[in-house]
Amino acid sequence: MRVILFTLLCSLAGLASAQFQFFEQMFNQGGQQQQQQQQQQQAQNVASDSEWYQRTYESAHCSNYLCPGTLACVHFPHHCPCPFPAVEDKVELGDGSAICVSKGGWKQGEAARKIELARKGML
Repeated sequence: MRVILFTLLCSLAGLASAQFQFFEQMFNQGGQQQQQQQQQQQAQNVASDSEWYQRTYESAHCSNYLCPGTLACVHFPHHCPCPFPAVEDKVELGDGSAICVSKGGWKQGEAARKIELARKGML
């Protein structure tokens, strides 16, 4: 009877040990996966200085005008596209320049109308 009881206790102890090892491996691998994800995110971040932009700007080939905000090659500065056209409207000013302004939920052309009113001192 004692042998059976001893064997049963040893079996239960072995089972418990195997169960703890399973959970330890599971949680340890989760920690490793989280650490790998953090390393990948850090690898994707760009530096906070402007070296990347300067290198890209200097290596861009453009025979006309290179837009500083988008690095697009256009014939004239006021032809530069807005960097975020989904949320910005480009408004050409009368002096051959253009600006990009937030659409801000206004209806089509509302940003240009408000800028023109502001230029006239009416807003």
